[in-house]
Amino acid sequence: MDETKARSITYAAVALILALGLIISFAIATNGFVKVKGTENSITVTGSAKKQIKSDLIVWDGTFSTNSPSMSDAYKQLTASREKVKNYLKNQGVNNSEIVYSSINTNIINQLLPNGSYSNTIDHYQLTQTVSIRSKDVEKITELSRQATDLINEGVELQSMPPQYFYTKIADLKVEMLAQATKDARTRAEQICDAAGSNVGGLRNAKMGVIQITPLYSTETSDSGVNDTSSLDKEITAVISCQFEIK
Repeated sequence: MDETKARSITYAAVALILALGLIISFAIATNGFVKVKGTENSITVTGSAKKQIKSDLIVWDGTFSTNSPSMSDAYKQLTASREKVKNYLKNQGVNNSEIVYSSINTNIINQLLPNGSYSNTIDHYQLTQTVSIRSKDVEKITELSRQATDLINEGVELQSMPPQYFYTKIADLKVEMLAQATKDARTRAEQICDAAGSNVGGLRNAKMGVIQITPLYSTETSDSGVNDTSSLDKEITAVISCQFEIK
């Protein structure tokens, strides 16, 4: 075999080896890409659920006060006012077990001088006390909170606070709402995958959002959650982010 022919065979062998190497490398690269792609075959969607609820617990506070130059007289007046408050609540059908009275708060008010500053001489004593009602009878205490200022006609200096409304079964309801939000997330994922010709597999992970408890028809939201206590009727919203496998 002459030198030229031998050289041609060598070149051909080298070319064949390089071609096989490229084919093998391409196959490895392709298989590797498929595996990586397979681990990312998932879809992340957000689901939500809403439900209207009615508060089943009310908390109402009323503050009454007295003023007198004499500490003892101020205390006697406050005691008389407290008795009037007790009788009023009893006549309204409020149970004693639902009523709590705070400790008495005493403020010393000094005389105001013509220049607008206060002297060291005591002008009068101001005594205040708060009555708090915590009840399941939401409608009755709501009405009472509106009418309690009638005590003013009996000489009681009463300030009625806006009632606070709560839902006591919120812990159980949160679990129910998150389950509904997860179902909603899966439905959304299925709709998206159906359009793309894919199927939704199992749930890989889920991240719960904050619970929003707002007045009805409110658009208020907060990153830390909203817990409205000003409204009798509320709306609870649960949000969850779910990652599903795509088959």
